[in-house]
Amino acid sequence: MGIVLPAILMQVAQGITRKKPDSAQETIQTEQTELLQQTTVAEVTFNLPVLMANGTTVQMDLEDYITGVVLAEMPADFEMEALKAQAVVARTYALKGYCGKEKHPGRAICTDPACCQAYCLPEEFLSSGGTNISLQKVADSVSQTRLEVLTFHSELIDATYFSCSGGRTEDAQAVWGSEVPYLRSVDSPGEEEAAHYMDTVFFTLQEFADCLQIDKETLSGNWIGDITYTAGGGVENIFVCGKVYTGTQIRQKLGLRSTAFVITAVGNTVTVTTKGFGHRVGMSQYGADAMAVAGKTYEEILTYYYQGTVLEEFAI
Repeated sequence: MGIVLPAILMQVAQGITRKKPDSAQETIQTEQTELLQQTTVAEVTFNLPVLMANGTTVQMDLEDYITGVVLAEMPADFEMEALKAQAVVARTYALKGYCGKEKHPGRAICTDPACCQAYCLPEEFLSSGGTNISLQKVADSVSQTRLEVLTFHSELIDATYFSCSGGRTEDAQAVWGSEVPYLRSVDSPGEEEAAHYMDTVFFTLQEFADCLQIDKETLSGNWIGDITYTAGGGVENIFVCGKVYTGTQIRQKLGLRSTAFVITAVGNTVTVTTKGFGHRVGMSQYGADAMAVAGKTYEEILTYYYQGTVLEEFAI
């Protein structure tokens, strides 16, 4: 695992490890050399190509980029251990994207949260009401986890995350159709204070029919049929007017916050209540904060939501 570096940077990296001195006379010289090398190592950085909203690609220091992601993706008033967990998953997600299949030209990572990850400049954070104390807190969460990533069998993982699960996360297979050994459904207690722990939306029968592209006249009698559920409590399949839909299809067509939903109909009104916000696969951000409040470390949070993974330093 690692990233191919330019020749000059490789030469620096190759000088990091030294043999022990062969004699006592070499000890002082060796200590001086190691001190110099420690300074050199601290200066070794990795620039990540970041595709900005205006269409330009900027070469950005990896850790500066991760700071901007944490500012955008997680409330700064969350517990420090939750912020550190977020920094690790954001870093892992970005590097996995960079090292994997190219999504954007030049292997860039974009700032669109629907595609890659959200990003916020520090000055934008401050101008939108953030404080210098909060900014420093987020920066510290990144620096204290510098270069740390999650791996599974020595490979970077798909470190997916989301806002709130509604009490239990989802299996990757239930959402994307492929089994991932470290993206399993787990309980995620303590999320009740999340902004979107539970939401209710209303549709007229006509609006509901239009969203599902069916004839409104078929919405009569017992038009909601059998429902099956996933391990994470989401809707796997649901019959509507005799036609089967997946929970993911209903979520997309109705614009719901999650696949953990209940549909009821009274008169001309269809009520849909959801639990959680997001695809619910991987780390719940509100769940991570609840674990941090309970005294869990970021390492414990990460290995809970991504079971079987290893926290280690990425080799640049």
